[in-house]
Amino acid sequence: MRTTLSIDQDVLIAAKHEARRQNITLGEMATELMRTGLRARGAKNASAASTVGRFALLAPRDEIITAEHVRKLMEQEGV
Repeated sequence: MRTTLSIDQDVLIAAKHEARRQNITLGEMATELMRTGLRARGAKNASAASTVGRFALLAPRDEIITAEHVRKLMEQEGV
């Protein structure tokens, strides 16, 4: 999805540098940084249900949810 953002120059330079270092696009880097910030904010407000637009933010977990996890849950739920 494309959008236009106003970003402070120092933040843009740092994000570009980090994107180059990780060999990813600036858009991917911006997405990663925003998700990290939103997760951190969600952890601070874990007692309140936090949403961004129509999407609920969940508290951070100590596991990675894979497609296999989703398939098993869908089978269990009959979806």
